[in-house]
Amino acid sequence: MTVDAAADPAAAIAAAAAAVEAGECIVLPTDTVYGIGANALDAEAVQRLLDAKRRGRDMPPPVLIAEPALLPSLTAEISPAAEALAAAFWPGALTLIVRAQHALRMELGDRGQTIAVRVPDHDFTRRLLRRTGPLAVSSANLSGRPAALTAAAAAEQLGVSVAVYIDGGACDAQTPSTIVDVSGDGAVVLRPGRLTPAELRTVVPGIEFLDDVSAADGEDGASGTAGEKAPGEG
Repeated sequence: MTVDAAADPAAAIAAAAAAVEAGECIVLPTDTVYGIGANALDAEAVQRLLDAKRRGRDMPPPVLIAEPALLPSLTAEISPAAEALAAAFWPGALTLIVRAQHALRMELGDRGQTIAVRVPDHDFTRRLLRRTGPLAVSSANLSGRPAALTAAAAAEQLGVSVAVYIDGGACDAQTPSTIVDVSGDGAVVLRPGRLTPAELRTVVPGIEFLDDVSAADGEDGASGTAGEKAPGEG
């Protein structure tokens, strides 16, 4: 089922929300590329998402939320760096790796102690998120294939594994979100993206980049959800 977000956004949101509530996967536009999403609190739905992409549980999907104010409900602690980055760049192309709440009921895969979180800079998607709650979302493509820039391109790859395709027009932003690990002391850029080093250093002057961090420093850029690619990241 394909619904047109421009022609009738309310109907598109209603159809997508019903599919999410039923534990099905949806495809939605974001500020990067199209994403495949599922209820982040429904373990079986998240597994359907991973199966649709033919991806293992070692690469759990990030979680999209509607508002920065929802971050405290997902993380055990918000560091000064996380708070500053979120205030400066959310909504936007910034994915934060944070330490998850101990009681967080999100079976996203083998995520360890962390979770990847983003607030997309896309009005329709944030309206949808306000209706559905947090969604596990990854790029709408088969693992290893190009990310989809249209709903039709996503459907060509994902087919009947998705219940509702939301057509929001063509996405034109192929640069991925910047992934920053703020789960420990300080902030480490695990993968560069749309945000430039200069922009990041303006907010967090001491921010480090993975290539600059030696193994002796004990940083593990591949732990938890850090290795997963959010929408727009291929």
